[in-house]
Amino acid sequence: MPRKIKTVIVENGFEKEVEIEVPDGPPASWGDLNKLRILGKRNPRLEGPEKVTGRAKYASDIVLPGMLYGRYVTSAYPAATIKRIDLSPAERMPGVKAVLPIKEAGATVTFAGEPIAAIAAETPEIADDAIRAVKITYEPKRFVVNPDRALQPGAPLVRPDVAGNLSQTGQAKEGDVDAAFKSAYATIEGVYEAQTRLHCCLETHGHTVKWDGDKLTAWSSTQHIEGCRNDFGSLAGGPDKVRVICEHMGGGFGSKFGASLEGITAAKLAKAANAPVKLMLTRADEQYHNFRGPGARVHVKLAAAEDGTLLASDVVTFNNGGTGNASTRMDEGFFIIKPQTVRVKKQSVLTNTGGIAALRAPGHPQAAVIWDMALDQMAARLNIDPLDLRKKNHNDNVRVAEWDLGAKIIGWERRQRVPGSARGVVKRGIGMGSATWGGGGRQTADSTVIIGRDGSVISYCGVQDLGTGVRNYVSGIVAEELGLELDQVEARIGDTTYGKGHGSGGSTTTPSVAPAVKMAAVDARDKLTAAAAKLLKVKPEEIEIVPGGRFQVKGKSGKGISWKQLCRTLPEKGLKAYGLWNADLAASGVRGCNFAEVAVDTETGKVTILKVVGVQDCGVVLNRLQAESQMTGSIIQGIGTALLEHRHMDNLTGRMLNPNFEEYKLCGALEAGGVNITMDPPYRTLEPEEHGIVTVIFDNPTGKVSGIGEPAVVAVQAAIANAIYNAIGVHVAEQPATPDRVLAALARKNGATA
Repeated sequence: MPRKIKTVIVENGFEKEVEIEVPDGPPASWGDLNKLRILGKRNPRLEGPEKVTGRAKYASDIVLPGMLYGRYVTSAYPAATIKRIDLSPAERMPGVKAVLPIKEAGATVTFAGEPIAAIAAETPEIADDAIRAVKITYEPKRFVVNPDRALQPGAPLVRPDVAGNLSQTGQAKEGDVDAAFKSAYATIEGVYEAQTRLHCCLETHGHTVKWDGDKLTAWSSTQHIEGCRNDFGSLAGGPDKVRVICEHMGGGFGSKFGASLEGITAAKLAKAANAPVKLMLTRADEQYHNFRGPGARVHVKLAAAEDGTLLASDVVTFNNGGTGNASTRMDEGFFIIKPQTVRVKKQSVLTNTGGIAALRAPGHPQAAVIWDMALDQMAARLNIDPLDLRKKNHNDNVRVAEWDLGAKIIGWERRQRVPGSARGVVKRGIGMGSATWGGGGRQTADSTVIIGRDGSVISYCGVQDLGTGVRNYVSGIVAEELGLELDQVEARIGDTTYGKGHGSGGSTTTPSVAPAVKMAAVDARDKLTAAAAKLLKVKPEEIEIVPGGRFQVKGKSGKGISWKQLCRTLPEKGLKAYGLWNADLAASGVRGCNFAEVAVDTETGKVTILKVVGVQDCGVVLNRLQAESQMTGSIIQGIGTALLEHRHMDNLTGRMLNPNFEEYKLCGALEAGGVNITMDPPYRTLEPEEHGIVTVIFDNPTGKVSGIGEPAVVAVQAAIANAIYNAIGVHVAEQPATPDRVLAALARKNGATA
């Protein structure tokens, strides 16, 4: 049955609304992917020139007339009661325009660096002086920042509602685990630890806010401008009085979903001072109190039959979430490979170290490195190839094909059949890890396309760009649908006045936003087709669009109308098209894996990355260059997780010893393992001396869009940990694998007891 749409046409010089019929075609789809001109290709970022020249404006770049600078006063103690706060010395300082208490006398603090008050001053330097002038009297309390010490008898209680600092968060059981262990041919047991990690956004948390009467405008570094709008609405009398702008942002990784304390504080300071306020956290404040990804120590027991069938697992988790409960994904189907019977006990260890926030694939990298280390330990116990062990216990054809491809590229046959059997001081090893993720979309975004009489096309969506290249597909989808080039469609995003936008989390942004843009583009195409058909005196179904935006009668290239000519016939205000999310265009559930090759110096403990291969599916690829960039970034981040990132807490003071980028090490160019190698079919095996990061987008033709930003990071640490194990014959069970821990593992292997 044909469907009816309404549009506006110009007839005899007058505009009028008409209702037309268009064919009711098949369910929405991305079309024949082999025939797409723009989507799926390697298109450079549209905002690239602005970023490399410095014209791109981040929240931290905004400077407004009369703007003040905000700073936090933070707690010097990890646990204390505030007896008295005297803000008057700061209030009397020249240049200080507003002082705001965040906590009152009698309140408690539960971690060092917790905000207590805030200052707004004419310069950052005056604000820094002012926060030092505030006088606070504390009654310090006993504290604990080490999870092991937190579990000892008599340890200071972090929260009054939890006895002994161990919070029981759940348990699960499937089958008779004890019977399975009794019948097993082989068992292994180990304790593995994945570290706490900091987000390390290059642009710290913060906002620049301005009041105009009772209306508020905020330039925010955020992963969800609409979430910020709702949060600020609590101060402005409703979200309709708030505008949030985020044209560009310097990273979030799961930690920037709302206005948060710093945004609300900036808005209150701005109201009190009657002036705009910028409150961007200092690096130390950022590392202390904008939370982090939880650490996990997990006791794992596995049982297997002689042929490698996994019979049982018994898992006890000790997740370190600071002052809050935390979890890894050890409890969700045992990650990927699930034994026949399972038992899980989930617990959180409380410490005076702040709270937690989602951090790129929350809980999954921790579960992957722990679970994959245990699997390799079982493979060695059975004298079975680790890849064969996984295949024995998993029957997803797509995942198995990804494993096989990753193994082929890295040269899996070169690995040490017996871990640690290589000779020499520097030993090479190859390992693998596996990933899973959801990444589906939902009805949380809309899109509008405006086509002007001058031929201009603007694609609007109220979504921010976390750094993944949203602009390219907000423009590219419309350009593809209308036969235009990428630079002929302007993308306008990052502003709450542009409509609804999805939060950038869970790798759900693209599968939520792209379908809405697609449907807006289809709406625009249908309306233009109807207008062209009327002008050409044919039915809409007889019209085709060819590159250049020309609308012509099918098979009759001489009977058509150019883009400019067609647009000149539009109403004075142009044509407006609208789109909502369509489930036919988005999918959930992706797979992935990583393979790594390392060289371990057994005298120094230094681990050198030689190769890391990533194989990942994500359905329809909208921009191959950006998808590969996401994978490369994921691998680089995973290398840092595996070898470098380690938060150090001082047991004596309760303070973090490395709240910076000098001692909190991140992966740089020298640690990343060489050049970036992009592989397309036909795939080849890397030469032994060919080093670098290899990204492969696995063709899993779902015909729908899914996410890729998070799954690609999940298994990197696991692959590197198992590569180290293959090289030296012992797991560095306490991550990251820093040189001292590598040497300690070697010492234990050689019989040392301490």
